[in-house]
Amino acid sequence: MDNGASTEDESAVSKTNKTDIFVVSSNDKHLQEVCQALISFYVVHSFNDVGQLSEALAQYHPTAIIIDDKIDPIGGLRLIQGLRQTQALSLIPIVFTARKGALDQVEAAKTLPLVRTLMKPYRFSSLITAISDQVNAHIEAQWELMEPVQKAALENTLQSFNSVADLIAEGKPLPYNEIQDSCDPLVEAVQGGCYKELLKGVRGHDNYSYVHSLRVATFLTLFGDHLGIKDDDAKILASGGVLHDVGKMMIPHQVLNKAGKLNDNELIVMRSHVTETIDFLEYTEELPRGVKVIAAQHHEKLDGTGYPHGLKGKELNELARMATIIDIFSALTDRRCYKDPMSPVQAMEIMENMADGHLDRHFLTSFKELLLDAASDGDFH
Repeated sequence: MDNGASTEDESAVSKTNKTDIFVVSSNDKHLQEVCQALISFYVVHSFNDVGQLSEALAQYHPTAIIIDDKIDPIGGLRLIQGLRQTQALSLIPIVFTARKGALDQVEAAKTLPLVRTLMKPYRFSSLITAISDQVNAHIEAQWELMEPVQKAALENTLQSFNSVADLIAEGKPLPYNEIQDSCDPLVEAVQGGCYKELLKGVRGHDNYSYVHSLRVATFLTLFGDHLGIKDDDAKILASGGVLHDVGKMMIPHQVLNKAGKLNDNELIVMRSHVTETIDFLEYTEELPRGVKVIAAQHHEKLDGTGYPHGLKGKELNELARMATIIDIFSALTDRRCYKDPMSPVQAMEIMENMADGHLDRHFLTSFKELLLDAASDGDFH
C-alpha cells in the first residue's frame, strides 16, 4: 500500500502490538531518517505523495500521521486541511514537521484540532514525544464519553501521576492526601463492577508507566475487594498501586523501553527504580505504611530471590505478597511496544509455575478464582 519504505507490511497491523504511524514526505532523505528513528517504537508506513497516502487511508486508519510541509503535489498544510474536513479522518492525531521558511503554514496548522507542529531541525526525541502526546490526547479525549465515575477515575489518576513527575523534578514532597483523593473514583468504579471500563480506557495510551500503574491500582483494589478489604484500606491499595513505580520516572527511556534483554548494567539501573521510589516517598507526610510496603516490596519473592533487599518468608506481610502477584500479572498482561500482552490464562499458568518458592500460593489461588469469575464477560488488556 506504500512505496516500499514501510518497516512493516499491512498484515502486521493485526499481528503486532506496536502503534501504527503513517509518515508522509516527498523528501526521501527526511522520510528515511524519520522511519529509522521511529522503527523501534512504532510500526511505520511511509508515503512519498498524497495519492499513496489516500489509497492507504481508504483501507486503514493509523494511530497518528507525521506530515512534512514538502508533499507533492499540494503541500503539507493543504493535506492537513483536507484531512480535517473529512469526517472519518478528522480525529487522527497529526504531527506537522516544517522548514523555517514555512512559518505561515505552521501558524495555520496550529489553528487546526489535534495538530502538533515541529520546526526543523529537531531532535528525534522531540518527534517521539510529540507523537506520544498526540496519541495520548486522542485517547484521553475519548474519556469524555465515559460514565462520570470512570471518567473521573482516569482523569484524576493521570493528573496525579503527571504531578509526581513535576514534584520529582522540583525536589518537592508528595501531598499524599491529594493522591488518595484522586483515587476515590477508582475505588468507587472498581467496587461498582466497572473496572474493565478503566482498563479499556487506557488501552492504546502511550504513557506506559501511567498505564501500568493504573492497571496495578485497579487490579490491587479489585483483589482487595474480593478479599473483603474496604473503605480506607481500599484507598491504600489504590494509591499504593498508582505510586508503586514512580521511581521509573528517573530511569532512562532507552532502558525502560528496551525491546531486548537488559544487560547486567542496565538491569542494575532498572532495579534502582524501587530505591528511587522509596527515596522520593520518604519525604511524604502522613504516608500510610501500606503504601510504602507496596512500593518497597512488590519485587520481593518468598524465597529471598527478589529485590532490592532479598526479603523472604515471614519478612513479607500479606500486603507485600498481594502486591507482588498483582505487579507480575499486570506486567505479563500489559501491552508494550516490544511485546504482545499475554492472556490472563497464559499469565496465570506462568505465575502458577512461579508459585513454589516465589509467590504466595494461597493468594495466587484466590486471585485465580477472581479471574475465573470475571473472565466470562471480557478481557483484561
